[in-house]
Amino acid sequence: MSQATQISKNGSTDYATVDDFRRIFSEKMNDLYLLALLLTADTRKAEQCFVAGIGNSIKGNRVFREWAYSWAQRTVIQQAIRMIKPERAGHTIPDPETLRLEIDPRLKEILKLDPLERFAFVMSVLEGYSYQDCSILLGCSRQTVVGALARALDHLAKAAGIGVMHGEVPQTTCELVSN
Repeated sequence: MSQATQISKNGSTDYATVDDFRRIFSEKMNDLYLLALLLTADTRKAEQCFVAGIGNSIKGNRVFREWAYSWAQRTVIQQAIRMIKPERAGHTIPDPETLRLEIDPRLKEILKLDPLERFAFVMSVLEGYSYQDCSILLGCSRQTVVGALARALDHLAKAAGIGVMHGEVPQTTCELVSN
């Protein structure tokens, strides 16, 4: 007998329920909202991404309970991609001062990045997505993601006053923006 048959006969499930997703979005609200804010660089759009992430997560998707938080993060990221379209966005950089939020000054530098650079940085460095996963989600080549990430790291290193030589970013830069 297959596991699926055993699960359905026992009446239990290893899949996340609507209540699981509600709990995740409640308990991890600050983390998921910050993710949306770092991607969109706009408080209004971040709220929309967060709310849409809740909606997309609780639609009855069959996700293993252990993967529910990752799924919630992914729905927020996908909503931000749909909203911002970073692969086609121009080089308009929002003014983080208009956000009127008390956020770490190091995070404000992330908000100043070009949209594609910001998405590449947040998704790969902060969220741990591979270049391949980033390229698939963003709808661009792996090389485009790598180039955008390199530009983001260069900008963040300069903003932090760290010298970059030969295209290498010192370990302290990654620690600076991830702490």
